[in-house]
Amino acid sequence: MTIRVLIVDDQIMVREGFSVLLNAMPDIEVVGEAVNGREAVRQVEALRPDVVLMDIRMPEMNGIDATRAIVAADGDAKVLVLTTFDLDEYVYQALRAGASGFLLKDASARQLAEGVRVVASGEALLAPTVTKRLITEFAKTAEAVRPPALARVGDLTERETEVLVLIAQGLSNGEIASHLVVAESTIKTHVSRILVKLGLRDRTQAAVFAYEARLVTPG
Repeated sequence: MTIRVLIVDDQIMVREGFSVLLNAMPDIEVVGEAVNGREAVRQVEALRPDVVLMDIRMPEMNGIDATRAIVAADGDAKVLVLTTFDLDEYVYQALRAGASGFLLKDASARQLAEGVRVVASGEALLAPTVTKRLITEFAKTAEAVRPPALARVGDLTERETEVLVLIAQGLSNGEIASHLVVAESTIKTHVSRILVKLGLRDRTQAAVFAYEARLVTPG
């Protein structure tokens, strides 16, 4: 099955470069490009791509607001944020807005394609060490989690809280299952229940929430 991608960036060289790299992959097709967030929202509605590669700093509407609008319109939308450096506060805000992960713009063709595949499959791109550093750095100074959201932590069972902490540490379902010595299917069930109880859309938001709720200590 071909993964349909929309590339959003105000720099034509970036758009064309990523388009060439991704179209060279047998399982990926670039179905459109947008030069700013406002156009991206329109293109997503018209084209229904599987993954949106989203730049952050753009005119008219930035990538954070565009991500928020896209996710609000379609809870299943998958946005992969592009940035020029890893410890970027705007990327952190985009993750909170609903992005499924991020990639550096100097990523190799293999890393770019793999990132698209991971996000398209429904997983969050949490594996890179820089993602954990990013969340850790900005969770230190993040605005407080709203009391109602924080109160929902009490709805989690002891095992679900344990799984949430391991998600925040960047472990995959398989790694969590191995760590807790249970079946991977059991972990998938725990993850689904955690997301429902906390009102979160994916593992990335779960990781951000865990740091902001101080379930995991930054650093």
